[in-house]
Amino acid sequence: MLNYIIDGNNLIGKIHSLMSLQKKDKQASREKLVFLLDRYFIKKKAIITLHFDGYPNTAINSSKLKIVYSEKLTADEKIKKQISQSKSARNIILITSDANLAQFAKVCSCKVISSEVFAVEVNKSNSALDEEKIIDSINDVDEFKKLFGVRDK
Repeated sequence: MLNYIIDGNNLIGKIHSLMSLQKKDKQASREKLVFLLDRYFIKKKAIITLHFDGYPNTAINSSKLKIVYSEKLTADEKIKKQISQSKSARNIILITSDANLAQFAKVCSCKVISSEVFAVEVNKSNSALDEEKIIDSINDVDEFKKLFGVRDK
């Protein structure tokens, strides 16, 4: 099974809306990131660990993610430790744009995806989910016609 390790603060910095939010409310930006990732991974079979620097504030609930706070260490140190202790580093996909961390992961045989690339993928996936929800909610032709302003002749 694939094991995603996500550098949370790094990813927040690559999603414009979250980066703006983080300047005002760090906790809210973390909660929104968890929500986006939960939706992205909803149908994927994977183990996902999301790392944040610092200490937890209010607990963030997630259906798919294990959330790890670095506390006295840095998130990078915690991520390196998780990779080093893994029995199957080849199954790890690290999401980060931190060059030092990415290099460490590659040396350990992990796959690395930049936060910029992953952010685009998450945004694209969440947009598709929104469209699917709208389409699924339209159960009958009359409702569809009303939504798009189509009148019967």
